[in-house]
Amino acid sequence: MPSMGADMDSGTLVEWKVKPGDRVKKGQVIAAVETSKAVLDVEVFQDGVVEKFYVEEGTEVDVGAPLALIGDGSGAQAPEIATETETSPEPETTTEPETIPEPETTPEPESTPEPVATPVARTPEHSDRIPASPAARRAAREAGLTLADLQGSGPDGAIVLRDLPDPQPSRPDSRGGAAFDRGQMRATIAAAMSRAKREIPHYYLATTVDLHAAEQWLTHYNEQQPPNSRLLMSALFMKATALALARYSDLNGHYGKDGFKPAPQINLGMAVHLRGGGLVAPAILETDKLPLPALMHQLRDLVGRARSGGLRASEMAGGTATVTALGDRGVDTVYGVIYPPQVAMIGIGRARRRPLAVNDGIAVRLAVDLSLAADHRVCDGHLGALFLNEIERLLQQPEAL
Repeated sequence: MPSMGADMDSGTLVEWKVKPGDRVKKGQVIAAVETSKAVLDVEVFQDGVVEKFYVEEGTEVDVGAPLALIGDGSGAQAPEIATETETSPEPETTTEPETIPEPETTPEPESTPEPVATPVARTPEHSDRIPASPAARRAAREAGLTLADLQGSGPDGAIVLRDLPDPQPSRPDSRGGAAFDRGQMRATIAAAMSRAKREIPHYYLATTVDLHAAEQWLTHYNEQQPPNSRLLMSALFMKATALALARYSDLNGHYGKDGFKPAPQINLGMAVHLRGGGLVAPAILETDKLPLPALMHQLRDLVGRARSGGLRASEMAGGTATVTALGDRGVDTVYGVIYPPQVAMIGIGRARRRPLAVNDGIAVRLAVDLSLAADHRVCDGHLGALFLNEIERLLQQPEAL
């Protein structure tokens, strides 16, 4: 079970997308996992053959526990892992996983009587309750179904999601957005942001950037493109930010128990508002290496999948820095809160026309306020200022992006 959040202890395996015996390739989606914000696609990290499932659909599994064995197809590598996969009644309140990336941590041996890699389902306090997975119990409750009327097909007859006649939860709703528990999402965000403000010594910087050159170049470029291939200013902001992070690597990486570790690539996250409230921050992998048209395509695709479902675990857990943009909400300046374990949040306000000093005169030009929230444990305001200045320099030369 991959970690997809700063406070994630477990996740619910909603669906297997492969079966034992299937040959899979690195990056292929093999399962869907439910978090408090969405149902995320889980990719496999090696080529091979699915030899064995360790977890049934509908089971809540601890982070780090094995979901399946990927081998060469011979079955010779299959270890016998002691599991407690008997699914059980869900407590009245269940802590769902968080989707903000977390530093790697290793549980202390004395506090973990079972092996870290053991899938553990929640055990009931009262054994006379009908056995069911947490996801199935929740789905049945939401659908008004009685568990006693259902036939279980899980371990020891436990009821799992596939035993319910209604569609599985967290699938697209009638509005086209991904269904989620808004209260649970707000609680998850509150926990992560409280941790960020409590543990991370933030410092803040802001600057106003003249967008005249970027606007002129963008207008000329789009005049030569069909409507579906035109660029938005947001693509230039993302590319300039990614290139600046490549130069100032102390703002690109994670701060964990061993201190700061720069990331080997630029995976720029983007805060996306969800219909009905809440937000997620999926990342565009290797943002600095993408040409502007490809980056624009990925921006549209990522926002669409964030709001309708289909985000991948690597996109949720792989961010190395994040951009938050509220210009479309009429906000001139936004100061973000850093997503742990990242160390930088870049804010983009509203691009609007305003009077600026140009040479020895005043001109009305398109401009935007850029801000930086950075971790003072990793760098100081001097480096943060150089970083914002680098973004500004790059936006003055849009043809080079």
